[in-house]
Amino acid sequence: MYRQVASLVVFREFGGDSVLERLAAISRELSGEYDRDELRGRVCAEVKRLLDLATEYGFDENLWQDYLTFLLLTNENSFSMTAEKRALGDGSIGALVRHDMEIFRELFHFDFGPLERALGLDCFSVLTRYQAVPKEKKNYFDNISRAVREMSGKLAAAENGEEMFALLSEFYRANGVGMFGLNRAFRIREGEGHAEIYPINNTDEVRLSDLVGYELQKERLIRNTESFLAGGRANNVLLYGDAGTGKSTSVKAILNEYAGEGLRMIEIYKHQFRMLTDIIGQIKRRNYKFIIFMDDLSFEEFEIEYKYLKAVIEGGVESRPDNVLIYATSNRRHLIRESFGDRADDVHRTDSMAEKTSLADRFGVSILFATPDKPEYHEIVKFLAAKHPELALPEEELLARADSWAVRNGGISCRTAQQFINDLLTEIK
Repeated sequence: MYRQVASLVVFREFGGDSVLERLAAISRELSGEYDRDELRGRVCAEVKRLLDLATEYGFDENLWQDYLTFLLLTNENSFSMTAEKRALGDGSIGALVRHDMEIFRELFHFDFGPLERALGLDCFSVLTRYQAVPKEKKNYFDNISRAVREMSGKLAAAENGEEMFALLSEFYRANGVGMFGLNRAFRIREGEGHAEIYPINNTDEVRLSDLVGYELQKERLIRNTESFLAGGRANNVLLYGDAGTGKSTSVKAILNEYAGEGLRMIEIYKHQFRMLTDIIGQIKRRNYKFIIFMDDLSFEEFEIEYKYLKAVIEGGVESRPDNVLIYATSNRRHLIRESFGDRADDVHRTDSMAEKTSLADRFGVSILFATPDKPEYHEIVKFLAAKHPELALPEEELLARADSWAVRNGGISCRTAQQFINDLLTEIK
């Protein structure tokens, strides 16, 4: 194995601690003098890492082939980064990648028998006929699992490196590469001196068709997003209005509708706004369209994080990249809390008010989500109840109970309607 791994050209940097490179090092030591117990322990440690990866990503059947596929789909190199989300013409790099694919085909069908016999193990025989324990999708990266396992079967069945090259090129063109190719939604955490973008494995599957009413609001959001995806003019969007009216749900639904067209979303909280420039720097050259999502955005008078946001949206020296938009939701139209003192001070009144409205003004599109009236609330309740035939209540009783629930639980809203239906379902159970 070490000769094959050492011969890779384009697909060769998987990190010095990758399972592939560690197993390659072990196979090299087997050709000379070695400590059998020490090597056996090292092999078992790598097998454990493969099992942990299988648990995290829901791999099954042939873990070795799933692992190699995972490496190919997530390796960001000069070929994969060029091929993502675009048709790729042939060139010199194509010959080198075809060379690497011939090697990976050998690795896909690598015979671990000699290694197992030399060290008295049979673990790889188990890994290549693995049966995973069923688990809930929310407990692993289901979207990655499906993509990897489907591609793993295709690559394993390829008759030569040329066929593997074609399969991989098509995958990059259709889906992209790395974590952005295999995931649609992300969060931020602070690394050592920089922002780390990491995937969210259990995103809400809500669709725009699940949202009752607010047709004009949804249409404006769709129009702006589709123009953005098509490379046309688009605005940052502020969705504001009463709590529980579907602002955040609308943004999540937009992601689900257009993820297949290269839309990705990065959720960020206001205490992370100082990392915005770093985040944009990491994504501005990728062949995806990114929405930076800020949920429930508002600031008190003493909070200054909004200044970072103002500079990024509009006003900084560096212009915002064409592949980045900001979508935010808030219960406040002007985002920054105003006080009577702002209006009472005649000397600085204009400056104070301008400062507090300037952030909201930098969102080119502002969409109001108002509390539904009673007939609209009833339509939402009936729509949600229709998804559950087991709620066999007469309409009059259903709506009467929905009204009673709203009185006791914060008033009429989309959220109240969903909570009412949830409570009915628990009552049935």
